[in-house]
Amino acid sequence: MPKLVLGHLGGVSILQLKTHPAIFDGHNDVLLKIYREGGLSAASEFLTGRDGAIDLPSAQAGGFGGGFFAVYVPSPMDLEFKFEEMTKDTYDLPLPDPIDWEDAFPVVMSQAAILFDLEKRGALVVCRSAADIRAALASQKIAAIFHIEGAEAIDPELNTLEVLHKAGLRSIGPVWSRQTIFGHGVPFRYPSRPDIGPGLTDDGLRLVKRCDELGIMVDLSHLNEAGFWDVARHSTKPLVATHSNAHAICPHSRNLTDKQLAAIAESDGMVGLNFAVAFLREDGKMLADVPLEQMIRHLDHLIEHVGEDRVGFGSDYDGAVVPEALISCAGLPELRHAMAKHGYNDALMSKLCHENWLRVLEKTWGS
Repeated sequence: MPKLVLGHLGGVSILQLKTHPAIFDGHNDVLLKIYREGGLSAASEFLTGRDGAIDLPSAQAGGFGGGFFAVYVPSPMDLEFKFEEMTKDTYDLPLPDPIDWEDAFPVVMSQAAILFDLEKRGALVVCRSAADIRAALASQKIAAIFHIEGAEAIDPELNTLEVLHKAGLRSIGPVWSRQTIFGHGVPFRYPSRPDIGPGLTDDGLRLVKRCDELGIMVDLSHLNEAGFWDVARHSTKPLVATHSNAHAICPHSRNLTDKQLAAIAESDGMVGLNFAVAFLREDGKMLADVPLEQMIRHLDHLIEHVGEDRVGFGSDYDGAVVPEALISCAGLPELRHAMAKHGYNDALMSKLCHENWLRVLEKTWGS
């Protein structure tokens, strides 16, 4: 990686680093958290402050400019057991059973309703183009992309995909680790490569093709390696993993190998650095005592392998255990400071914080 000029903390002052450049983020689960906390009746707390990583006051304090707001259908699982298992030296958590369309669709509608209710309340702006995102950032509004993590609510005929696209859906992951009719994901396994199981089904290939036609970004995070290569062969769009890290540093099944990173670079795609500690730490443990320098190691590796125009953030806020310094988006100034101290100049800071996301979305969406 070329040596970067430090200058005065990357060419920006400590005061500027507090909230600028705005950080646009590849993944959060705040809609799921609000859904579990009571749905629409709990949405008002987003404006005033809630027990979680993202809300309006924290976003304003930390310069959180927005990102991909995931709609996710949860499986019944013992999260305490899951997190305890992931503190061990090795682990291999069984994946939950697939979820039927009839069960998934109402949950997706409920979480989408929360997103649009937050827009109605003036808490954020649902963005359907890169121009919408730029306008929201310029007016200091939270820019939100309607994203679905795991396509259980999409029927084989793709009728629901068409309707949701009309409603504003602009990004989708064919799987969240557990199997869908479209493909297979990776389990939470450490140590492990992502080369686990078969790839996309025929329905999955049709989903990718139709997403390309509609301008819906296909998210590769959680997809296994066979599915990754299926998308690479059949999609005409940049390859994007919204919240994944470097397998060479943390050999977790959820992380991307250097070969995958090379394919993302060749497609002029994008990787969003995941803040989840199990995918950051070399030992793969779900323990929050992770220094920000470990995140910088992943950033350096990603920049080296995909280029400085193709790396950003994908925090997994409100869905994962994250480093202690970043438990809320109000803590993002700490990350900016660590990046500048490491030597990232102001131009690179802007790219990593939001410009790279805007670039790849313009290529994917066509606007």
